[in-house]
Amino acid sequence: MIIPKPLTDKKLILGFFLAHLLLYFTFQDKNVFWYIFTAAMLFLISYSIFMEEIENQLTFLTNLFYGLISGIILYGLFWAGNSLIQLANLPLTKDIAQLYRQLSPSQLWHYIVLFLVIIPGEEFFWRGFVQKRLHKYHNVHFSVILASLLYASAQIYSGSAMLPFAALVSGVFWGYLYAWKNSLPLVIVSHLIFDLFLLVIYPLS
Repeated sequence: MIIPKPLTDKKLILGFFLAHLLLYFTFQDKNVFWYIFTAAMLFLISYSIFMEEIENQLTFLTNLFYGLISGIILYGLFWAGNSLIQLANLPLTKDIAQLYRQLSPSQLWHYIVLFLVIIPGEEFFWRGFVQKRLHKYHNVHFSVILASLLYASAQIYSGSAMLPFAALVSGVFWGYLYAWKNSLPLVIVSHLIFDLFLLVIYPLS
């Protein structure tokens, strides 16, 4: 039997297992969610940097420009999707509202770690490590889709149906953005802008 090459990549398998383990504990107690999530992302950042080189083939201004535009575009897609859900009066509206109540930042330090640790950590690990390693064995499209599915799978411990789906959609978007420009800082900026609109400027709930 021929074993798929990614399954023989011990660094990839170990990293994915650790991500699931850390996120499992992250979602167990909402009272310590921000503490555990921050620690988990710090660990995954360290793991990613140790295992893979950081790619950045763009200038600071180029990263900023594309990151700003792409972050706004992704937010626009989520806004449109949320508007359709509300218009159709789907039960998902309650799920979205519950997500905001449970996981949205509520203190200043939550916002600080979100933008300085958690967002960069997710991009370092899921795009800069997982997707990059998958691309060693598969074409761009397969690597992006599979990395996005793996990213979404780690959100199942939240108990929400919307969070894994949102992670899948955003994962595909940022995955192709990363594959297009080969710049991790660009994807981090895009993620930052997206979350800034989603959680601060114009929340969807």
